[in-house]
Amino acid sequence: MKESYEEKYLNQLAKEFPTLQEVSTELINLTAILNLPKGTEHFLSDIHGEYETFNHFLKNGSGVIMDKIRILFPNKSSKEHNRLAFFVYYPKQMTKKYEQLMDEIPYQQFLKDILAQLIELAQLMSQKYTKSKIRKSLPDAFSYIIQELLYENSKDVDKEQYYVAIITSIFKTKREKNFLIELSYLIQKLTIDRLHIVGDIFDRGPSAHLVMNKMMKYHSLDIEWGNHDVIWMGAASGSKLSICNVIRNSAKYNTLDTLEEGYGINLLPLAQLALKHYQNDPCTSFKPRKTEYSIDHDKAALVSKMHKAITIIQFKLEGAVFKRNPHFQLDDRLLLDQIDYHKHTINIDGKTYQLNDTFFPTINPQDPYALTPDEERVIHHLKNAFLNNDLLQMHIRFLFQYGFMYLVYNKNLLFHGCIPLTNQGAFSGIKIDDKFYQGKALFDALDKKIRSAYLNRYQKDNRDKDYFVFLWQGAESPLFGKTAMKTFERYFIDDKSSHKEMMNPYFNMRENKTILKKIYNEFSINFEKSKIINGHVPTDITAGGHPIMAEGRLYTIDGGMSKQYQSKIQIGGYTLVSDSYKIFLISHERFTSVEDLIDKESDIISTIREEELNVKRAYMYNTDKGQKIQAEIDDLYLLLEAYRSGSIKENPRIQTENKFI
Repeated sequence: MKESYEEKYLNQLAKEFPTLQEVSTELINLTAILNLPKGTEHFLSDIHGEYETFNHFLKNGSGVIMDKIRILFPNKSSKEHNRLAFFVYYPKQMTKKYEQLMDEIPYQQFLKDILAQLIELAQLMSQKYTKSKIRKSLPDAFSYIIQELLYENSKDVDKEQYYVAIITSIFKTKREKNFLIELSYLIQKLTIDRLHIVGDIFDRGPSAHLVMNKMMKYHSLDIEWGNHDVIWMGAASGSKLSICNVIRNSAKYNTLDTLEEGYGINLLPLAQLALKHYQNDPCTSFKPRKTEYSIDHDKAALVSKMHKAITIIQFKLEGAVFKRNPHFQLDDRLLLDQIDYHKHTINIDGKTYQLNDTFFPTINPQDPYALTPDEERVIHHLKNAFLNNDLLQMHIRFLFQYGFMYLVYNKNLLFHGCIPLTNQGAFSGIKIDDKFYQGKALFDALDKKIRSAYLNRYQKDNRDKDYFVFLWQGAESPLFGKTAMKTFERYFIDDKSSHKEMMNPYFNMRENKTILKKIYNEFSINFEKSKIINGHVPTDITAGGHPIMAEGRLYTIDGGMSKQYQSKIQIGGYTLVSDSYKIFLISHERFTSVEDLIDKESDIISTIREEELNVKRAYMYNTDKGQKIQAEIDDLYLLLEAYRSGSIKENPRIQTENKFI
């Protein structure tokens, strides 16, 4: 008789839990886990290569660790609170600092006091987790010791000597610094149960590669791609047009070091091309933006020439990509054939503009989109450099593995940009492979397209790579959210009226209850309980901006973390935090430097701007993970019944000397 699907599944499950006793034990364990408080989620957006700021937010839990210290040690001074906090954030630097400031004997006692406080803090932070989960988070070298200290009461008279003996032994074996460092890292890890990155890791700042390295080591996270991420994903997939956009942005924001030093991509052929054709061109519109990252005059001049050279190549490559994809609706961005090369003017939407730069040595007016042999060689070299760069490929593979166009997590909808809408409030979209997609289906279809493009990146003539560029700048792109990207106009036309980029109607309609209900229904989330969380458009709450909209249903969490915004935005980023009691938005002062903070032992100020209390405390059974656990419990009860009814026979493991068979 053919085995049913349920019988087949239960027989497979019986291999993992071969006895009634083991099933019962697991059921008790999982049921207990369901009744733990929900883990704390942190949401960050628009990191834009600001590694030190991002790293600090992870280390200080966006101010949450300091709050716990104040609660735990109410009688200590602010100075003592700050000192302990910095031992959590930067234990290596702080132990070194105080070792140099103090004599050996006072220093040893000082460290003992700090360790005692860190143990209390770790005990507090571990209360929401099972011992099993804590055990998996512990460093091998100190796993047993930390477990003993976490779960033993130091004030228990019967075990007081035992507790003291552990601490004394740590110091006698000269392992106190290592132990303190690992304990601090554990506290950091316990502060954030799940990290959500709501788009735009790359561009503007200098260290996107370090941000990616940090994410790859993080214990639990997901990523919702932004348009600045997806253009790098396209570059790593071998899209020549994506590569041009990546290099152009890097030159524009003075972050070519990310490519050259961070990823080791050789830009010398581009520099040689730039010097050959633009040697005497001041490239005024292509000067890198002024930032705190210094650049000498000669290098700035070379970067300007490289910037212009790659921009012209980009405009040429757009010709073929946009023409073979009319459904992208990007034909109006093809402007090289609209230039009057004698009068130095251009016609855009029926209006004639004077060009501020008339030096186009590599453009043939009769065939303006044709690459020169020099440009062909450079773009061929760059494509190979991006496709075969091990570190970049590792980072982009990680982005695909842990990233999404959108994510519904614990009933909340996360995406970076917008839900494309028409002026009438209907979902808008495009045709993909002769089928029209809009709303959630558009996100899903585009997700599928670019995953396919990356997996087949070495395939010749892979047209799916074009979708990375659509997502970067298409009017119907959920990641871009504007009618057009006015790149050409910003470089070559002084009349700023030509620079204006209109936002998708979503941004004006997203607080409309009817529109919002339509979006909630489209993504199957609860209108009364769920939140929409996105980034993309910087909002300064201190200047009257409103990051929390639609009666608390919509959070826009781009707080301008990038230092490129510091002249326009007073704050230095947001963190949205959701724990078992509430959801709250934190705004941060602008980050200075690690050295400055450690020297002063004074953290950047993080202010809770808005908070919404849960009607009831949230437990694991309220979460997505809880639903999965409940499904496991249901299956185990079926197996338990099968054992008891005799339909499946127990198969106890026979223990031999060293192993199970």
